[in-house]
Amino acid sequence: MPATVVVGTQWGDEGKGKFTDLVAKEMQLVVRYQGGHNAGHTLVVDGETFALQLVPSGILYDHITPVIGNGVVVDPRVLIAEMDTLAAKGVDTSRLRVSGNAHLILPYHQEIDKVSERYLGRNKIGTTKRGIGPAYADKAARVGLRVQDLLDPKIFTEKLQVVLKEKNALLAKVYNQLPVDLDSILAEYLDVCRPRIEPLIADTVNLVHDALEAGQQVLLEGAQAT
Repeated sequence: MPATVVVGTQWGDEGKGKFTDLVAKEMQLVVRYQGGHNAGHTLVVDGETFALQLVPSGILYDHITPVIGNGVVVDPRVLIAEMDTLAAKGVDTSRLRVSGNAHLILPYHQEIDKVSERYLGRNKIGTTKRGIGPAYADKAARVGLRVQDLLDPKIFTEKLQVVLKEKNALLAKVYNQLPVDLDSILAEYLDVCRPRIEPLIADTVNLVHDALEAGQQVLLEGAQAT
């Protein structure tokens, strides 16, 4: 069974979110496959308004497994806040599955995003300053931390120490900014975020392939006009 993909062929704001919601009702899996929390869409279901940025729109239907795939960059703090907002409106978020291979957005990504935009002056990109571009840059450079690294505090800490040394040097020597504190990241990501994210981590590649082979309906949901 082939998957269904929602793609925008213009420059955004074509109504992808609304269309996704319309077809999602017939699906078993709704998969967010790329992007971050810099774009979202608002849905109205049974008179209730839901604003989603990271969580796939399939979360609003009990029969759907919503999936965040490995092409997404995930700020776990934003994800948890969105889950809490949904839970407060009676939505069961325990069905959500997050790829262990998805890359994490960390505080230094956001700092670099902000200061690099100022540094570019008139040539600035117009970024949302949420760290998404720098997180994808680290993914391409093979130095990014992944969601699955949260499962092992020792590995997470070791990787973070190496990367943070480079990022703080960049912030200090190029942008004349204060360093990002290691301990504050460890406390927030390991002590606060890890217990909430860990039960959701899954091998989403096999999850999607198994669903397709079983003849289930799978919807692939993108962001930023793709």
